[in-house]
Amino acid sequence: MDLGITGRTALVCASTGGLGYAVAAALAAEGVRVAITGRRGDVVEQRAAELPGAAGFVVDLADLTAVTGLLPRVEHVLGAVDILVLNSGGPPPGTAEALSDEDFTAAIDALARAQRQLVGAALPAMLARNWGRILAVGSSGVVEPLANLAASNVGRAALAAYLKTLSAEVASRGVTCNMLLPGRIDTDRVRLIDRARAEHTGSSAEEVAAASRATIPAGRYGTPQEFGQAAAFLCSAAAGYITGSQLRVDGGMARSY
Repeated sequence: MDLGITGRTALVCASTGGLGYAVAAALAAEGVRVAITGRRGDVVEQRAAELPGAAGFVVDLADLTAVTGLLPRVEHVLGAVDILVLNSGGPPPGTAEALSDEDFTAAIDALARAQRQLVGAALPAMLARNWGRILAVGSSGVVEPLANLAASNVGRAALAAYLKTLSAEVASRGVTCNMLLPGRIDTDRVRLIDRARAEHTGSSAEEVAAASRATIPAGRYGTPQEFGQAAAFLCSAAAGYITGSQLRVDGGMARSY
C-alpha cells in the first residue's frame, strides 16, 4: 500500500531507541524526512545517519524551555512539520500510594505538558495547510491502569484526554490526532519494568517475562517493527478518516473493550 506521505516531514520525539526509533524507521522507509531527537548528541547523530533523509536534534524533553525551541530548529533544516509523533520515556515504576506531589507534577510535565507545547507550536501551520498528523505513543495503561506504574498511568491519561478533545476541534481542517497504546513490546523499557517487578516480587526477570507472556493472548511480546508499522499507517494519507482513536498494539493483552 502506498501510504501517500513520501516527501513529508516528521518530528519524532525521543527517537534514538525503543518505540520512538521504530516509528522513525518506519516513516523513513515510506520516504518521510525524519527529525530524530534525544538527549545524547553522539547517539542522535548515529541514529539519524542510519535513516535516509533524517537529521538529528539534541533536546531534553524534560526541559520545557528547550522544547519550545525545538520546532523552529527542525523546520530550518527539514521544512515545515507535517507529522508530529509525541513520545517520551516513562517515569520510574512506583505505586499510587507512594506517589508524591513532586512525582505527580513531574509525570504531567514529562508526559503531557511538553507534548502540549509541541502540539501548540506545530498545529497552526498544519491547519493552514489543511493537512497534519499528530500521533502520541501512549500505553495500555490509558485504558487499563498498570500496577506499579502510577506516574505513567497519570501522565499518559492526561495526554490522552487532551488529544481526544483536540481531535474533535480540528477534524474538519485536515488534522488528525490519535494515540497508539503499546502493550508488552520487546524494548529496553519493558525489560526494565520486568526487572523492577522481579525485584518487587522476589522472582527472576525471566520468570516475570514468562508470566507476562502468559497473560497475552498472542503468547509473545510484540516487536518494535510491528509497532512502527502501525504508527506509519496512522500518520499516512490513507488514515485521514481516523481521528480521536486509541489503537492498541498489545497482542490482545488489554481485556477492556
